[in-house]
Amino acid sequence: MKNLFSVLSCSCLLLLMFVTSAYPQKPVLIKLPFAFSDVGRTPMENTPFVFDSRLLIVANNRPGGADAKGKDAYLYIDDLQTGKEVTRFGQGHSFVSAYMNGNELNVFALEFSDFGRVMNSTGIDRLVTTDLKNWKTEKVILPEGDEHLFNSSVCRDDKGFMMAYESDKPVQFCFKFARSADLSRWEKIPGLVFTGEKHEYSACPLIRYFAPYYYVIYLHAPMKGHNGWISYMARSKDLETWELSPYNPILEATAGEGKNNSDVDILEYEGKTYLYYATGDQETWGTVRVAMFDGTEKAFFESHFPKTVKLTNVSAKQ
Repeated sequence: MKNLFSVLSCSCLLLLMFVTSAYPQKPVLIKLPFAFSDVGRTPMENTPFVFDSRLLIVANNRPGGADAKGKDAYLYIDDLQTGKEVTRFGQGHSFVSAYMNGNELNVFALEFSDFGRVMNSTGIDRLVTTDLKNWKTEKVILPEGDEHLFNSSVCRDDKGFMMAYESDKPVQFCFKFARSADLSRWEKIPGLVFTGEKHEYSACPLIRYFAPYYYVIYLHAPMKGHNGWISYMARSKDLETWELSPYNPILEATAGEGKNNSDVDILEYEGKTYLYYATGDQETWGTVRVAMFDGTEKAFFESHFPKTVKLTNVSAKQ
C-alpha cells in the first residue's frame, strides 16, 4: 500500500508539472495605485512618450460627452514628471495617438465638427513638430462613403510604418490598416478588416511590430463572466490571419475602475513596460490609470503567446 501511495503521489506530481508547463501562468501586470486627475478635462485617449529626454504624455480634451463640439475640443501635452501642461494645440481634434520618429513628434488625431451619436468628421490628421511649438497639419486618412473614423495607432515595421485605424464599417466597431514610407502619405490596405473572432466589436486598436509579428491590443465589448469593456490582444505575421492570446482579456476593470479598461497605449522606460489605460463607465466619468510589466515591451507582447498552448485563429480577410 505504501509503495502504491508513493507511485500515485509521483504520478500526481508529474501530472501537475505537465499541466503547469503546458499552461504557464498569465504574465503579471501590476496596476499602480494612482489615477490621473481630469482637472476639468476628460482624459481618455492618450500616448506617453519621451521627447528630448523628457517624459511627456499627449491627450485630448473633449468636453460635453455626446454633445461635444469640435470647436471646444483640443489636444494637449503634459509633463509626466512635473504634472504641468506643456502646450495646447490641435483645436477640433480628438482620439489622439503619437509616434516619435527621431526628434520628430508625430501626433495622429481625428478632426471633427461634433460628436453626437454619429461623429461628423473630416478624417484623421497628422500633426507634426520638432519643438512642441510649431505644428504642421495634414490630412492622412479619409472616411469612405458614410464611414466614420475614430482611434488610430502607428508603429514602425520592416517596410516603413503601419497604422491601425478604427472604423464603424462594416462592424461598429472594427479596425483597418494603412501603410506609409514617410508618415505623411498613407495607402489603405484593401480587403483587411479586423472584426474579432465572431464579427464583433473591436475598438481603439494599439499596434506594435516585433518581427515576425504584428501585435494589437484592442477593446472587446462586455461579455458574460467579465466586468464591462475589456482589453484583448492578438498577433499576426501577415495582418490577415491573427492569433488571440490565451490570456484574454489582458486588462479588466477591478474595484474602483467602474466597468471599463480601454484605450491602451504603451511606454517602455528603463527596462519596464507601462500600459496607460482608461477606466470609467464609458458614459459619465473616466480617468487614466497605469499598469506595469516588469520587462521590455517586446517581452511583454511575446509573453502573452506561450508556445505550449493552442491558439485561436481569427481572419481579417474580407
